[in-house]
Amino acid sequence: MENKKTLIRITTVPISLEKLLSGQLEFMSEFYNVIAVSSEKENLEKLGKKINLPVFPVNLTRQITPIKDLSALFRLFVFFKKSKPLIVHTHTPKAGTIGMIAAKLAGVPLRLHTVAGLPLLETTGKKRKLLDFVEKITYSCANHVYPNSKGLKDIIIENNYCNPKKLKVIANGSSNGIDTSYFNPTLFSENEKVDLKKKIGINEDDFVFIFVGRLVKDKGINELIAAFSKLQYPKNKLLLVGDYENELDPLLPKTLEMIERNKNIISTGFQYDVRPYFAISDALVFPTYREGFPNVVMQAGAMNLPCIVTDINGCNEIIIEDKNGVIIPVKNESAIFEAMKSFVSNSEKLQEMKENARQLIVSRYEQKIVWKAIFDEYKFLEKNV
Repeated sequence: MENKKTLIRITTVPISLEKLLSGQLEFMSEFYNVIAVSSEKENLEKLGKKINLPVFPVNLTRQITPIKDLSALFRLFVFFKKSKPLIVHTHTPKAGTIGMIAAKLAGVPLRLHTVAGLPLLETTGKKRKLLDFVEKITYSCANHVYPNSKGLKDIIIENNYCNPKKLKVIANGSSNGIDTSYFNPTLFSENEKVDLKKKIGINEDDFVFIFVGRLVKDKGINELIAAFSKLQYPKNKLLLVGDYENELDPLLPKTLEMIERNKNIISTGFQYDVRPYFAISDALVFPTYREGFPNVVMQAGAMNLPCIVTDINGCNEIIIEDKNGVIIPVKNESAIFEAMKSFVSNSEKLQEMKENARQLIVSRYEQKIVWKAIFDEYKFLEKNV
């Protein structure tokens, strides 16, 4: 049997390996000896068993924690020296920084980092300067940097984080594409949809807006709740599918109170399978401040939902104005309100966008196309090692 070369993929938390790169590691394991690295030892080992791949736990945090970070850096350096990978490919900010420095120090030939969003864009002052500096270090240690959208590539160039020659957007963008056979509205029967609606308190004739993601300030939830609360149609519902992050990025107390008091706002908490919730909805509202290449917008589109998204990289590449959704300004409560109002009142236009939604995702972001493009990139780079 051919001796496969080692490919190490790293994310800060295991849920990113499981959700953001779903299926990709197993695909790559046909060609490489793949090892998954992340924090949360117990969850990582569970994932390793589930996908039948070896794992290596490292204590990575999502905050600035110098002592823990140095310890993680040393642990990874030793691991790379021992396992001698051909490729180390990192995702998410902390995994990128620690992973790329350790890989460079250990002499790993191919050091690749995917950028799927820049949280630092929402920070200012000294913290922003520090995060800019860290970002530059990450990119300087990588041989190649892959922004997962064209807009993100432009932002990296504008901020002068690295030589533009290092940058490349793979395929049409996205870190993992989307499994359009899994995100498919035909998998859910009318009876299943009626049952779920009953269970969570949605009437048959309600117009259902859905938001899927973390319920935090950066996702535009404060503006979304304020805008939805102004809609004067009693037949509207807003489904919030996701968890709060009160330590990292809390919502305003006023927003939390509105969610609690408005019987038309239904909060489901985090759901492993979001498809049934898309299946009972009419439109996605995704008023986020920043993204890399948002999976949620692709998922909603594949489930036949038109989307209201903010004019930021990724979102404004997936959505084509008036074809499969509308694009609105960031941090703009009245724009969210007007867009939601027009979705409810203009059923003809909504239906037209619904009919385009799935086909526009399938043709550009089918998962296997993205995986093959990443694999082809690995093979191309190997030739020059």
